[in-house]
Amino acid sequence: MHTKLHATRSGEGQPAVLLHGMFGSGGNLGALARSLQDRYSVYSVDLPNHGRSAWLERADIPAMAQSLQQWMLHHGLSAAHLVGHSLGGKVAMQLALSRPELVGALVVADIAPVTYPARHDTVLDALQAVAALDCTSRQDARECMARYLEEPGVVEFLLGSLRRAEDGIYRWRFNLQGILEDYGSLSEAPLAKGPHRGPVQFIKGADSAYIQQRHRGDILRLFPEAQLKVMPGCGHWLHAEQPRLFNSLVGRFLDAQPG
Repeated sequence: MHTKLHATRSGEGQPAVLLHGMFGSGGNLGALARSLQDRYSVYSVDLPNHGRSAWLERADIPAMAQSLQQWMLHHGLSAAHLVGHSLGGKVAMQLALSRPELVGALVVADIAPVTYPARHDTVLDALQAVAALDCTSRQDARECMARYLEEPGVVEFLLGSLRRAEDGIYRWRFNLQGILEDYGSLSEAPLAKGPHRGPVQFIKGADSAYIQQRHRGDILRLFPEAQLKVMPGCGHWLHAEQPRLFNSLVGRFLDAQPG
């Protein structure tokens, strides 16, 4: 039985599957979806434990990739282009490494196939504080998170996953407890028995530390055909900071692949 993943579809043509980052949902890559839908069937997927998708008892990177594989086959997608940002990029890389026949072209946005140290401690503290507060308004949640997080843009991004329940309390749509329990696994590198030799494009935000020069060897070992594009003047949230440039890079790369 496949894991129920929520997805929206737009456009017609060769399938392209978009995968968001941690704490997000499929709508995070909405601008990219709109830029591709005139020539692709674009599927914006909520990852397991996120958005409206099912919650998994165990949701490490291989389990998420397995869920995506099952979802693709259930919906008759024998192959698709994959575009993943951050955590979504890791899931996309894992699927390409484990089931390469399911992946056409692969675009990985601002993440490398390496194990990262913990870097979301403050965000997780803010999310737990909101959950414990039983907020009855979004403003209460905003003020609570502002005590932990200095960047208003990050706060507003996280608030996008806050939903008002029937009892009037605002709760996180993602599985916060599951993410906390699996956080170490989500930070690990994807598993690989060998390299993926299909077309791959990594896109790095110039001001982001997620892809570094020392990661070059890891990238080329697992993805020998990889090319790297750097977007100046933006950080990890490159698709939101410079959507026109990001959409152009992704679109040109996908359009260059054989039909």
